[in-house]
Amino acid sequence: MAGIDLKSAAFNDHAPIPRRYALEGENVSPPLTWSGMPDDTAELLLMCEDPDAPTGTFLHWLVTGVDPASGGIDAGESPAGGIAHVNGFGEPGWGGPHPPPGDNAHRYFFRLYALPERIDLPERATAQQVHDAVDKRQLASGTLVGLYHR
Repeated sequence: MAGIDLKSAAFNDHAPIPRRYALEGENVSPPLTWSGMPDDTAELLLMCEDPDAPTGTFLHWLVTGVDPASGGIDAGESPAGGIAHVNGFGEPGWGGPHPPPGDNAHRYFFRLYALPERIDLPERATAQQVHDAVDKRQLASGTLVGLYHR
């Protein structure tokens, strides 16, 4: 399977996410760029999840229907053509990092999947439901991990 190159101008892979993008900061989504889409990609799916959350994996962002030719987004934007789903905070769109105070740094996995067809997800999809839906269908994927603690 081919790999998508997923990057952010705001932080490097496995490096701290600046406070601006956190819930207690400006709570804007970070800028992202991507490349390496297979030719037969019909849509991209973008998600951000925290597997270190005390109640289980927490979904911070889920966007489906992203235009494969978009190439990225600026800070605070939603991807072109995308449909923002409800996050773990119960709001559509981005919900920045907000781990419990004093916890070790949590890992925030930004994942981008290239899909050969449109995907249907439940209205309030969990991270696991997303993984189950894309695991066997994805043409390519890319991951960027950011760290955050309070």
